[in-house]
Amino acid sequence: MFYKKRIINVCGMQKRIYLFLILLVVSLITRGQELRCNISVVSSQIQGTNKQVFQTLQNELYEFMNNTVWTNHVYRNEERIDCNIMINLTDHSGDEFKGNIQIQSRRQIYNSSYNSTILNYKDDDIKFNYVEFEPLEFNLTEFRSNLTSILAYYAYIIIGLDYDTFSPLGGTEFFQKAELILNQAQNAPEKGWKAFESRKNRYWLVENILNDQYKGVREFMYRYHRLGLDIMSSKEAAGRSEIAESLQLLQKVYRQKPDPFLFYFELVMIAKSEELVNVFSESFMAEADRVYSILVEIDPTRADRYKKIKEN
Repeated sequence: MFYKKRIINVCGMQKRIYLFLILLVVSLITRGQELRCNISVVSSQIQGTNKQVFQTLQNELYEFMNNTVWTNHVYRNEERIDCNIMINLTDHSGDEFKGNIQIQSRRQIYNSSYNSTILNYKDDDIKFNYVEFEPLEFNLTEFRSNLTSILAYYAYIIIGLDYDTFSPLGGTEFFQKAELILNQAQNAPEKGWKAFESRKNRYWLVENILNDQYKGVREFMYRYHRLGLDIMSSKEAAGRSEIAESLQLLQKVYRQKPDPFLFYFELVMIAKSEELVNVFSESFMAEADRVYSILVEIDPTRADRYKKIKEN
């Protein structure tokens, strides 16, 4: 009887160990899978070359973005950040490729199937070297490849922007990693990394985000999403009111520094302008008038779009 009980105990222990190992493996697999990134490499403008290299490049970039461990946090599958990256190649000579890259990221709104656009930006300064089947190398503290440095930079920007929508200034550590990549690339011959090249490039994007003068833009992103959109499914009027109030954060930044090169500010308005019209399409008159007044002041180039708020 004792022998039988001991066998049962041993079997139970083996099952617990087996279960522990399964959970450990699942944890290790899940760790680092922060992104659900769709990658496409478009080469329609390039004629008379081996097209297989573009498919290989696309496959390797997909693995790089989705399987690299970007953080030390554990993500459930449903928590992964949805994003799209389209690399449009316009020139190819030997191992050198040129073109542009379109980056889009989204955030699912609580208790709904709706995905809110967080970033929608096209980077025109893309030039890199790539040899088919050679491993893609990246090191956070060392510039090894313009291609992987660009993708890693935007991976951290995407992750940081997502964290900013869930907690006040929550993405700082990831923006700092993007800044570290930027600093490592200052001696790179390729464009897009340096302050003097343009007022709308990788340098100025992370500079704006981490600059305290523009902190109100990041605070807006938290209040807009977490305190506004996330509660609208159950408290529509309260969520909309919070969004209306949060716009004053953008107004304050704009008035303190009405610089036409407020790069991150501009990207936020590109991502949110149409959504803001939809949010306030059923607002009461006083709220709609107040929101319209702020929006045409801080984003005058889209004033015609904002007229729909008053019309509705």
